Amino acid sequence: METREKAGAGSIVPAGQRALVVRSAALVARGLRDLTRDSNWVVKKIFTGYSSALAISGLGHVCFISREFQRGGQYRTGDFGQRVVVYDVELSTPMLALSVPNETAVGSQDLAAAFAWSPTTRFLVAAWAGWQAALHSFDLHGKMFLGTFGEFGIVPKHLAWSGTEKYFAEACSGGKQACLRLWRVRDDGMSPGGPLYGQPTSELSVPGWLERQTYEAEFGEDGAFAGYGRTVFSPDEKTLASVVEIHGDWADDSIALLAVPTLKKKNAFQAQGHITDLCWTHDGKKIVYCAAGQAYGLAAETLNFEPLPFGAELCVCHPHLPLCICYSSWLKNSAKGRLFLVDMNRMEVLDEYAADGVVNLRWSSDGAKAYAATQHGMAYIYEPTLL
Repeated sequence: METREKAGAGSIVPAGQRALVVRSAALVARGLRDLTRDSNWVVKKIFTGYSSALAISGLGHVCFISREFQRGGQYRTGDFGQRVVVYDVELSTPMLALSVPNETAVGSQDLAAAFAWSPTTRFLVAAWAGWQAALHSFDLHGKMFLGTFGEFGIVPKHLAWSGTEKYFAEACSGGKQACLRLWRVRDDGMSPGGPLYGQPTSELSVPGWLERQTYEAEFGEDGAFAGYGRTVFSPDEKTLASVVEIHGDWADDSIALLAVPTLKKKNAFQAQGHITDLCWTHDGKKIVYCAAGQAYGLAAETLNFEPLPFGAELCVCHPHLPLCICYSSWLKNSAKGRLFLVDMNRMEVLDEYAADGVVNLRWSSDGAKAYAATQHGMAYIYEPTLL
């Protein structure tokens, strides 16, 4: 006779072991890995030599100029001519070299380049002086070249995607020939040229509201408009923040806040010194910018600003938490700089690591880790224990 009672809804009953094992496997692996190191930063070597332009994707793929990647796809030490290469930082392996039509061999000279990964990491837009003077679009999921758009006279200073891949921006220097261009992504799934093609939706040349900072007869180009630099979309994609660069060692750059997609001026803020980087906080209320080695916070609505209690040349805010990864090339009592994590609410440095020559920072797409890469081929991966 059956004497066991059936468990009712909400009752505590024995559970099988398999589900627990599956759920805890990742945590166990992470815990064992953390026991083997003293820091939350993992350091890896990507390439030997030097590359001044590189960009990291939200999946930890880095695009840069390499002299070690052969056309057959092998990666080995030596000079085989420069190529634009994609490398997987996590796996420490090269993925592919990007090819374009009518590509010619490029020597050892360091040519200007700019790269921008889309937030989903599917698309990459690249500009390189070794290619045709136009923006080149690639589908990295399909591993294919999509085409060119946006011809230019000078290689862009900065390229940027908006958060949902709805817009794309190009910032160029060149004084009176400088421009800021914006494209609305028009991919309907049928375009052979990919999501970006044709003429820009809007364009801005020399800003009419900008006043020269010095007299031309006395200082020449110093104090005059030099072009557009670091450019970033706000989280809601309604505003584009772009650095307005000024000629001269002692000149002061500005931050232009422009409406998207028209690029009409919403506001402008003059900083002190040259601005090397800027980013939006996750809520879109503030801009963190770096000027003359010092970090500042700027309220997007009121333009009230304050110096932050740390120096930095590069910064990138977490996608949904009040955290910011920064890099400073100078560390007190050291010949090296440092990478560090800041709690933006308490303005407290939570973690730091010695580093040198960092040129690009990026949070992963899910915000679980951060990446940094140097011009000498070192990669730093930040994996916090709890985030």
